[in-house]
Amino acid sequence: MFYSSLNGVLFDVGKSELVEFPEGEGGSYNIPDGVCSILSEAFLSSSKLTSVTIPSSVTNIGDYAFNSCVNLSSVVLTAGITNIGSYAFAACSNLGSVLALGNAPSPTNDSTVFSGANNATVYYLPGATGWGTNFDGRPTLLWNPQAQTGDGNFGVRTNQFGFNISGNTNLTIVVEACTNLVNPIWQPVQTNTLTSGTAYFSDPQWTNYPGRFYRLRSP
Repeated sequence: MFYSSLNGVLFDVGKSELVEFPEGEGGSYNIPDGVCSILSEAFLSSSKLTSVTIPSSVTNIGDYAFNSCVNLSSVVLTAGITNIGSYAFAACSNLGSVLALGNAPSPTNDSTVFSGANNATVYYLPGATGWGTNFDGRPTLLWNPQAQTGDGNFGVRTNQFGFNISGNTNLTIVVEACTNLVNPIWQPVQTNTLTSGTAYFSDPQWTNYPGRFYRLRSP
């Protein structure tokens, strides 16, 4: 017996297992809190899916769960995940960023997980354990960017507002901006790579807005 949500996503009757995501749906998808397991092939060949956020309640991602999601560009793995199945993100050719918010899931030696996702980088946070230089065949990087607000490069310079970003060498950072933190609509402004552990961000459009807020995210 299954429960189907309004947008066609299929769950078990207790809504603890995500059974199937409709192939025709696309864009970004936030898996509801309370889901504990993403079953095998749940998102298989969902070619219009671009990003997915997995809640902390999820502990298991089944085999082939996101296989062949060719437009999937980013994934956020929350701290509750302990297992990622074989071929879970295989053939996700556009996957660039996997941001892990907790310790490394197990196993850490299954090269099938990201098979064919040759552009993916796995980012992990300071203090997380179990991470090495690669995870399931993909390179890892410590995610530790910081906007520097106390040096001479912060503020208005040559008619542009800007600041330095520091962090781990070779991190790629997307700077987004919005004008309202109550109902924010974040828009990408600039992509910077910290080739020597630092990069300068500038926003030439800042004068077009009465107020502008910024945040950093992975690509």
